[in-house]
Amino acid sequence: MRIGLIGTGRIGSFHAGVLARHPAVASLVVTDPDTARASVVAARTGATALASAEEVLGAGVDAVVITSATSAHADLIGRAARAGVPAFCEKPIALDLAGTLGALREVERAGSELQLGFMRRFDAGYAAARAAVRGGSLGRLHTVRAATSDPAPPPAAYLPLSGGLFRDCLVHDFDILRWVTGREVTEVYATGSDAGPAMFREAGDVDTAAALLTLDDGTLATATATRCNGAGYDVRMELAGERDQIAVGLDDRTPLTSAEPQGPPAPAKPWPGFLERFAPAYEAELDAFLAVVRGELPNPCDGREALHALRVAEACELSRRERRPVRMAEIADA
Repeated sequence: MRIGLIGTGRIGSFHAGVLARHPAVASLVVTDPDTARASVVAARTGATALASAEEVLGAGVDAVVITSATSAHADLIGRAARAGVPAFCEKPIALDLAGTLGALREVERAGSELQLGFMRRFDAGYAAARAAVRGGSLGRLHTVRAATSDPAPPPAAYLPLSGGLFRDCLVHDFDILRWVTGREVTEVYATGSDAGPAMFREAGDVDTAAALLTLDDGTLATATATRCNGAGYDVRMELAGERDQIAVGLDDRTPLTSAEPQGPPAPAKPWPGFLERFAPAYEAELDAFLAVVRGELPNPCDGREALHALRVAEACELSRRERRPVRMAEIADA
């Protein structure tokens, strides 16, 4: 297959390497507004650098991977759909519901494929947790605790473009909560703190947030996130049922130290960031996308899944802003 990649930043560069190594990919074409960066990635991966997204979509590609700036996602999804090219896009589709719904309508009108980059669905730990919940080994699930903690804040210039901590970071937790449990969120109550670096206050964002989520079967879930976790990159999910309790993301690199005298020590090599922690999952999701393009696999994470997660993030932002519980029925749907 001939694959196009639009955007050669940090995640785009990583995806380019994965695609270049994949046995189903015969050739790779890449582009980026920063042409020098695209040329560097092309030289490293054996790809061909093109001048624009238009050139990529017109280069006879069988599919396109969109890893551009978030502000360009919806437009590129629409252009790929109109060109009849299956697309994989990193989350989010857009930073608001209107932009998301517009792009999804383009895909539906064209009858094309769109797979979203929620890589946690392809992580072995989350897959095992899903099997445990669905298989009944935990008994009735009553409590879920999810946490995402970045080791350091992103650049200040990124914050106004990110959509905020709920839409940019916790949206992964909202998606994986639905995927693991098979349940829908019915109500949220969320809050946040901007007591850390001043750049968060200046951007109208928070550096730390927490949400209480009620699922449609009565299960209670908490989801917390922070941009300021100096111990390392920490992404975990704990699922407690009437029979058993399990944890995802608990291993010898989890940046967590026990305060108990006989507890485990601090990890010798804590996870430094998301690319290292989820590298196998990123590779697996692209492998799945290529199988979707070949007609060998149904789409494992289509655009509607991104819409569901974004609606939860929107509800949390509204709850934080108005300091009240928000029912999901208050948030616009398709």
